[in-house]
Amino acid sequence: MKIYVGNLSFEASDQDLKDAFAAHGRVETATIVKDSFSGRSRGFGFVEMPNEAEAHAAISALNGKDLKGRAVKVNEAISKSDGRRGEGGGRGRGGQGRGGQGRGGWGDRGGRSNY
Repeated sequence: MKIYVGNLSFEASDQDLKDAFAAHGRVETATIVKDSFSGRSRGFGFVEMPNEAEAHAAISALNGKDLKGRAVKVNEAISKSDGRRGEGGGRGRGGQGRGGQGRGGWGDRGGRSNY
């Protein structure tokens, strides 16, 4: 089962994530999503646990708990194929704050350019 972990501290590492979930069962992978440009954590990640019962136990135990100074949000990941936002979704955000040139990004304020 793939588990979404949000509201992660920017100081948290893949190993911190793995250790937190390993207390509740076997962890296949634990990965914090990083920005491709800066390499900095984007504040969320995914954990894969092969045993569904252990995964549900980890979700219940860790949701809202402190990990590196932040209360994490933990739930079952929603796959992209479900048509909902899942692993990195981002639908409908236009220019992601870049706006400019009247393209309609959410950073475009009434047709004037941000640049």
